[in-house]
Amino acid sequence: MPKISHSALRRNFRNLLAQPICVETASVFDPMSARIAADLGFEVGILGGSVASLQVLAAPDFALITLSEFVEQATRIGRVAQLPFIADADHGYGNALNVMRTVEELERAGVAALTIEDTLLPAQFGRKSTDLISVEEGIGKVKAALEARVDPELSIIARTNAGVLPTADVIARTQAYEKAGADGICMVGVKDFEHLEQIAQNLTVPLMLVTYGNPKLNDSERLASLGVRIVVAGHGAYFASIKATYDSLRAQRKLTHSTSNLSATELTHTYTLPESYVAWAEEFMDVKE
Repeated sequence: MPKISHSALRRNFRNLLAQPICVETASVFDPMSARIAADLGFEVGILGGSVASLQVLAAPDFALITLSEFVEQATRIGRVAQLPFIADADHGYGNALNVMRTVEELERAGVAALTIEDTLLPAQFGRKSTDLISVEEGIGKVKAALEARVDPELSIIARTNAGVLPTADVIARTQAYEKAGADGICMVGVKDFEHLEQIAQNLTVPLMLVTYGNPKLNDSERLASLGVRIVVAGHGAYFASIKATYDSLRAQRKLTHSTSNLSATELTHTYTLPESYVAWAEEFMDVKE
């Protein structure tokens, strides 16, 4: 299979954003999954921050993974990728200067695009886990990311949580990120098409939605008509791999007890100890969900 340069993959991604279509991402978390996704014809993949945390640390998505650990995983994928893939770069691993370092490292790793979100990460003492940074700080991060990239084909996508703010504030925030130069806007927490329409009519850049399979947004043609080009419905492939690993090892041990019926979600919950992390956050940082 002939190799494709990182810059060519980035151009492919930009061409995808320019088309009046909406496509769903493949969850890619290692070189093998990236090769499978490309062979099956997926237009784009995504390395999720939550998936990287599970893959590298077996820990829930509490912003525990470091930049170097995340970049290592992205680099492994970038070595073999035959499809453009997006890196979920969370908060950029710190302030605007950290964002610059994040962009530099992930660009070298071979990603086609990266999302930088405005969630207040890591969780702060006495704050809610869904709190956002100020619009001004978010703008600074977008501008820092644009300044740091070397390959102009690399796409910088600003991400926000549309589910934790009044719609008017979401509109103002996303417009500000577009004006700052973001190549696209990614949103999580969009409730339905009415909610999306109110936000999308104020934007001209391509949109990316994290829907987690929300049935109220399950119409790719309608999404495309509203400027949505990329949908992240979830990371089913990764969770299926957890289930397959468990079932295979369990069969190897010839075990017959009732845990054979555990779902991928239940298994992930069992082996990542989320209750412990939530309890620690509440005890040591007074963080509320």
